[in-house]
Amino acid sequence: SSFDVAVVGAGIVGLAAARELIQRHPSLAFAVLEKEQEPAHHQSGHNSGVIHSGIYYTPGSLKAKLCVQGAALCYKYCDQKGIPYKRCGKLIVAVEHDEIPRLKALYERGLQNNVPGLKLIGAKEIQEKEPFCRGLMALDSPYTGIVDYKQVAQSYARDFQEAGGTILTDFEVTNMEMAKESSPESEDGLKYPIIVRNKK
Repeated sequence: SSFDVAVVGAGIVGLAAARELIQRHPSLAFAVLEKEQEPAHHQSGHNSGVIHSGIYYTPGSLKAKLCVQGAALCYKYCDQKGIPYKRCGKLIVAVEHDEIPRLKALYERGLQNNVPGLKLIGAKEIQEKEPFCRGLMALDSPYTGIVDYKQVAQSYARDFQEAGGTILTDFEVTNMEMAKESSPESEDGLKYPIIVRNKK
């Protein structure tokens, strides 16, 4: 088969990239190549499933910006697709006095990153939220959540296929090489055809 664009790997990153690309360039033929028999077989389906709120990254950094925006987009996408998630929140707890300044610094960092709903709480509020937790002070991050990212990845795969994309499973890429003759540059800037070979 011949495709304009092939994405190698049907994990959540590959599927998200393919989904976005086919939405931006619907006139091109896209394929996702996966060596396993199903998408999201490895790390995408075996992680902690946390939807991070964006507390830890350096304020003003791209990581901070994308984490905060990504959490909002993740919740929105799950709502649109009916994917279950739990916005369970998270407590970052100081159990020693010398940890309190670091906790307050994290709080300030989170505020600068525009993380929603952050607040510092005392020992009594910690126990009210989590009876088995003991601490002097905690940073309460109610926007942190959990989701099954395998379900998210599988939904990306459906979106990609519904948009006309092809997913080839049991297709392990073993070699890539430049074609001997390149076609004229297309409107999308694709210039150099690549031949992809698999184990079959």
